[in-house]
Amino acid sequence: MTTTATQQPNNTAPEQRLIKMWNRYGGSALGRKIFSYVLGRTAPYSGSIKAEVLSLEPGSVQVALKDRRSIRNHLNSVHAIALANLGELASGLAMISAVPPNTRAIVVNLEIEYLKKARGRLIAKGSATPPDSITESINSLALAEIRDAEGDLVSQVKVHWRLSPKEDKT
Repeated sequence: MTTTATQQPNNTAPEQRLIKMWNRYGGSALGRKIFSYVLGRTAPYSGSIKAEVLSLEPGSVQVALKDRRSIRNHLNSVHAIALANLGELASGLAMISAVPPNTRAIVVNLEIEYLKKARGRLIAKGSATPPDSITESINSLALAEIRDAEGDLVSQVKVHWRLSPKEDKT
């Protein structure tokens, strides 16, 4: 297979690209908006809520969600599924940024507890501590807490991930 400079294959693992892109754009407000936009285009369903990544480091992330009509329910609060989407996004970024290279990660279970009507700007804090090495398929837990502008906990999310080594396709 012949490749030109503009067609070179990208052999960088997704978790490494995520951190590299964050390091490039995450240092400014405009850069965070660009990062969040590109992330939303890469994962369109997650992008549908238009959340903004505020901070990202391996195993830890903060994501903000602006309250607006398009994500509200009939009770004039943020819809339950928008909260689940935000929690999955925060926990997923935490997990993907922390898994070892050459690891496949997929959600196998998601649990969410709704504690208070969600209104106003929300901040989701995601955390994950996967093992340093994945030699066989295992389950690993990622968490997200979603708080409102007053700091009240509105939802807790537990996301169970199946981590397994990527098959070498050489």
